[in-house]
Amino acid sequence: MRYSKSFIYTLKEDQKEAAIVSHNLLLRGGFIVKLASGIYNYLPLGLRVLKKVSDIVRDEMNKAGAIEILMAAIQPAELWKESGRWNDYGKELLRIKDRGDRDFVFGPTHEEVVTDIVRRFAKSYKNLPVNLYQIQTKFRDELRPRFGLMRGREFIMKDAYSFDKDEAGMDISYEKMRKAYNNIFARCGLNFRSVEADTGSIGGKDSEEFMVLSKTGEDEIVICDSCNYASNVERADSIVNDESGQEQELKLIPTPNKQTIKDVCEFLNANPEFSAKALVYENEKGEVFCFFVEGDDELNMVKAMRATDSIELNMVDDEKLKELGLEKGYIGPVNFPNKSMKIICDRRITKRNTLVVGANKENYHYIGAKFGRDFDCEVADLRVVKEHEICPRCKKGHLKKVRGIEVGHIFKLGQKYSKAMNATFLDENGKSVPYFMGCYGIGIGRTAQAAIEQSHDEDGIIWPITIAPYEVEIVSLDTRNKELVEFCDSLHEELEKAGIEVLYDDRDERAGVKLNDMDLIGIPLRVIVGKKSFDGGNVELSLRRDKKRWVVKKQDTIAEIKKTLKKLYDEIEEARNG
Repeated sequence: MRYSKSFIYTLKEDQKEAAIVSHNLLLRGGFIVKLASGIYNYLPLGLRVLKKVSDIVRDEMNKAGAIEILMAAIQPAELWKESGRWNDYGKELLRIKDRGDRDFVFGPTHEEVVTDIVRRFAKSYKNLPVNLYQIQTKFRDELRPRFGLMRGREFIMKDAYSFDKDEAGMDISYEKMRKAYNNIFARCGLNFRSVEADTGSIGGKDSEEFMVLSKTGEDEIVICDSCNYASNVERADSIVNDESGQEQELKLIPTPNKQTIKDVCEFLNANPEFSAKALVYENEKGEVFCFFVEGDDELNMVKAMRATDSIELNMVDDEKLKELGLEKGYIGPVNFPNKSMKIICDRRITKRNTLVVGANKENYHYIGAKFGRDFDCEVADLRVVKEHEICPRCKKGHLKKVRGIEVGHIFKLGQKYSKAMNATFLDENGKSVPYFMGCYGIGIGRTAQAAIEQSHDEDGIIWPITIAPYEVEIVSLDTRNKELVEFCDSLHEELEKAGIEVLYDDRDERAGVKLNDMDLIGIPLRVIVGKKSFDGGNVELSLRRDKKRWVVKKQDTIAEIKKTLKKLYDEIEEARNG
């Protein structure tokens, strides 16, 4: 492709709307252009990258035995009502009406649609297992779309759905997808980890996220320094030293104007670990819950939602607390005043023999409180794990936190959707049985942008060879030198004939403009043809990742390009196999 004939437009200035580097570079490099909040058009360079990622995804999915289909983006509300998600999904679901006033949604995901397809045709165990996938546009009406393709409202996604006759079959399908995902992200040249994750609104038994490691990642990941344990912080567990302490008598103690855990513990000379703080939240159904965690712990909102079967939780304000009969700053589990409200304690609290807790009376706290003796309640894992705590898997390593960008998510759905939608098959005994399902998603644009976030420098993008828009860029630094131009023209033609993807910068521009654009766009291998080296019978080659240049004879240029490209691809393959 000749640059002069392409549709590539770069920007010199950083873009104010971009809060992270990768978003800024996609805009400046002419890969995408914003249409509306969270909605982008893909320009030629961006589309080439998306196709590269999609081709890798498609190849690995096909190898894993999945079958490609394409489902409708607009879905009838009836299917969502069947599954129970019409009311449960939340405001991210874009609901629309047709001219007949019938309800539809713009699909954020396709569990309902694919289940409807399979129940129509796969009516016997002999038709199973089956795994159907698509690469298609989705829409989720994000409250705060941000970071370009990372958190957009409209996005391109690969979603796959497996159907098996039993749980053992579902586990096999899940493992095939796990392997395929590892291959996909390795082939995309990414440094990533798979981590245990919460199932969220999709539901199901188990799930894993595939995280590209990045300092600017939205997600916090907990990893062990001794084994391969890795988990999203929303799901992470740990082993902590829960000393019980010397059992004491329950006593009511004045704590005048001491409402925060910090102030109360300092006033009583108490360890915050031996205290319980109250957090009151209301869910989307209007149900109110009081959570108790230790004074130095943080409430994990995802764990709290899971414990209460809630889609969202919002903190109750002071006025609402009064209506509930609760005294702000002095709420405690002993003699809890609102008998209709569910209280849930973190499991660490149950292991303490002596706790400082609110007395549900202004300016008073209890000391010496003990679970099971002085109060009782539902128990759940509610806390956010901390660094340096002991790994729950190997029980010897210590946990540390890193950040990552979620690019893929796989789920064991079980029979959640098949039961709700009466999607069944006849087993070996002629019995009607709901399918065991799994679902598997990859953000195509998000994967491309994550590669930039992980691999860039102050001058621009450094694409992995496998997903770069072009493999090679030829930069002619003297468009008035007839012999030099003829060489570049011939080189461009020969590379294209050899099946090598090449961008030829033949523009009549200053050398500085061309070299700056070359760095910004980030094509892995560059051939720089300048008058001085060319007159000496040479051209310069360089890799974008380190910018080191080396000289080759003009007649050896194509051979050297092929040799270098092979090395770049071999490095990706070695990383995948390693």
